[in-house]
Amino acid sequence: MLTILREHVEAIVAHARRDHPDEACGVIAGPIGSDRPERLIPMLNAAMSPTFYEFDSGDLLRLYRDMDDRDEEPVVIYHSHTATEAYPSRTDLNLASEPGAHYVLVSTRDGAHESGPVDFRSYRITDGEISEEEVRVVDRYTEESTTADPAVPETEGDN
Repeated sequence: MLTILREHVEAIVAHARRDHPDEACGVIAGPIGSDRPERLIPMLNAAMSPTFYEFDSGDLLRLYRDMDDRDEEPVVIYHSHTATEAYPSRTDLNLASEPGAHYVLVSTRDGAHESGPVDFRSYRITDGEISEEEVRVVDRYTEESTTADPAVPETEGDN
């Protein structure tokens, strides 16, 4: 299960809407071994494509150096799909190189790039195998947030 802050969900949705019709992408880093997404880092889609995302190699190198300096790792790797459902494509499978990360997909198809709810889903991708997981949205991380009932992200309105 992915437990994620509401402000991060809202920021990811806003990023996806802002970059539409191109795919948006980014990372949420967290302390090594914590599985807690804490620091959102929106990235530029170097491919500038509505069907593909690619992190700029220089930006990615700087990100990994920065995470190393902070004792962090990528907890969430996110991107958007602009015309298809929020489900990993074959290309997404090939790009999934962090077995411990949660892969979040947001679909902005069918007008969701303008307003209304988006399809926001999370997956684990290991050795080419896709497993969808529940998403629990919390206002802050507490002991209780690890035992609360799963919530559906509220993504209504313009973010």
